[in-house]
Amino acid sequence: MYKKRNLISVILIFAFIFGFALFAALKPDTFFSDSERRRLTKKPEISMQAVWDGSYMKKLETYMTDQFPLRDSFRGLKSFAAFNIFRQSDVNSIYCVNGFLSKLEYPLNESSIANAEKKFAYICGKYLNESNRAFLSVIPDKNFFIAAQNGYPSIDYAKQLAMLREKTDKYLGYIDIFDTLKIGDYYKTDTHWRQECIGDTAKRIADALGVDITADYLQKSYEPFYGVYCGQSAMNIQGETLNYLENDIINSCRVYDYETERYISVYDTKKLNGKDAYEVFLSGSKSLLRIENPNCDNGRKLIIFRDSFGSSLASLLIPAYSEIILVDIRYIASPLLGSKIDFSNADVLFLYSTMVLNNSVTMK
Repeated sequence: MYKKRNLISVILIFAFIFGFALFAALKPDTFFSDSERRRLTKKPEISMQAVWDGSYMKKLETYMTDQFPLRDSFRGLKSFAAFNIFRQSDVNSIYCVNGFLSKLEYPLNESSIANAEKKFAYICGKYLNESNRAFLSVIPDKNFFIAAQNGYPSIDYAKQLAMLREKTDKYLGYIDIFDTLKIGDYYKTDTHWRQECIGDTAKRIADALGVDITADYLQKSYEPFYGVYCGQSAMNIQGETLNYLENDIINSCRVYDYETERYISVYDTKKLNGKDAYEVFLSGSKSLLRIENPNCDNGRKLIIFRDSFGSSLASLLIPAYSEIILVDIRYIASPLLGSKIDFSNADVLFLYSTMVLNNSVTMK
């Protein structure tokens, strides 16, 4: 009786192991993880040199981990066990405080801050003159509000700003928006701020630019919205509501996309059902955009050097400008801008999150 039971157990174990191995061998490779929003590793090419120096096995291990069958299910099981059984403080560098998910950003990368300042100095020195008014504003990430206060490692934000302003204060006016924001102004499951919550922030920036952005808005909603931290943490998290603000002025604007050489809308509602609903704001990651406002004839132009946070802020500044140009130098090289943008008589705003400033190697 016991021998038969043991034999059955051994057979089931071997069937599970070899069945999974066969599944892994026959399963087509997945090239992109929707939940993690990243490309998965491709199968490495084998060579004598790669085998000899050990690089092939390292790449093969990464490949097999990325292509493992039922990978998302196992990731979810791992996260559940880590948080609920082993009581870990974070999983995959994602932690949770009062329902707000955030990713650890530590330590302060001083060389990255220096690199960002050099990029700003290059742009200002090459393209701007006395006809321009130029400003810098830094967006605090969620860690500023919840990391150190709850025992998680955090960058020294005061030092980060001091390093950045030490040189930029000579050629950029600084607009402090930290005190206009709180943790509730950000999505619980995502990196970004909520557009409907940043009216005070937009007004602070507009006041510094010397413009009036007073306008009435109709709030449109979409749900469920699952931010980037849902997939990265592999936690079973309830979706939230994504809101965007529109009015007749915004709806009448046209946005020229220099990449596709065609016009798009301020809000691309098709993106709401895509991989990242936050891309509803100006269609997501774009290197160069021009918003044309036919309802404003003052001839004023604003050029915003920005990361993804600027996508949702820009539409709130539309009432004050005939034209707003958004530049993301993570996707377009700074030396190319002169052939595409007329900088004369334009207001210029460098608007970057503390996370991007701490990882400025992406700036070109």
